[in-house]
Amino acid sequence: MAEAGTKTALGTRDRLVRTASRLMQHGGYENTPVKQLVREAEATLGSLYHFFPGGKQELAVAAIHFGDEEFAEMLRSGLGAHPDPAQAVEAVAVLLARELEASGWRDGCPVTATALETLGRLPEVQAACAKAFANWEELVAAKLLASGHPEPQARDLAATVLNTLGGAEVSAQVGQSRTPLLVAGRHLARLVASYAP
Repeated sequence: MAEAGTKTALGTRDRLVRTASRLMQHGGYENTPVKQLVREAEATLGSLYHFFPGGKQELAVAAIHFGDEEFAEMLRSGLGAHPDPAQAVEAVAVLLARELEASGWRDGCPVTATALETLGRLPEVQAACAKAFANWEELVAAKLLASGHPEPQARDLAATVLNTLGGAEVSAQVGQSRTPLLVAGRHLARLVASYAP
């Protein structure tokens, strides 16, 4: 009921973007048929091409940008939970585990399925996915830099944190268990703490 109210309150363009983001998160680009997308967004095919003259591919880029920002908000929330970066990284893992379980193990990374599926085929979509990963890494690096980690170390650790959490998230989805994320979070916290300035 609440979702229907939210859909009504949103404009057509926003509904298309959010619906595309959710469908692509679950099934990737190829498994998101335009007819289903338009139906679930309570829009028309004409409105899709009105807002996105480049069609599905242009909408996909907008949906990836939306998923990027949505995931970034979750990262900011977790990273902001503790001043200590090691504890903050663990808090991110706990938050991801909680959100993933709450979604019925469906809502993992908003761009992974599309990124892998479009590799080497759709450069604009691929670039949007790469930008999302870089944005998330930058958020973690900023937390580390703010706590005194030198630049190269902060960037290396940020890449390690994001890559480890990404793999743990897939394992958690497949096994329908929080454990991979919680274990990854604990060990990442130890790693980050071992480099404390």
